[in-house]
Amino acid sequence: MIRALGADLVEIARVRRLLARHGERALRRLFAEEEVAYALRHQDPVPSLAARLAAKEAFQKCWPESLSWKEVWVGMEGKRPVLRFAPRVKARLEAENLFAHLSLSHEKSHALAVVVLEARGPAGG
Repeated sequence: MIRALGADLVEIARVRRLLARHGERALRRLFAEEEVAYALRHQDPVPSLAARLAAKEAFQKCWPESLSWKEVWVGMEGKRPVLRFAPRVKARLEAENLFAHLSLSHEKSHALAVVVLEARGPAGG
């Protein structure tokens, strides 16, 4: 059963400007090492980074409390993007029997993320 749905759209040029202004500092503040390593494998890493920012924002729209940028991040399982979580968030998801589904997309000017938070049976069980 769907518990929550979150979506976010990020302008790629905005992320490009942010990185031009703040460079390495912005990368360290906003992204997990796994996200940066994945993005830097691409000729242009900015669309991948923009999609990852969108994923963080989309998950935040599903979550009942504020999170820091690095408490949720995008990892890869093969070619499939998945959300990964800091221990306290992961523990709460498990305690409430919740699973987060993620879809990412980007094109020339925008990156999109959609998160579906699924309840998989009774909480705590």
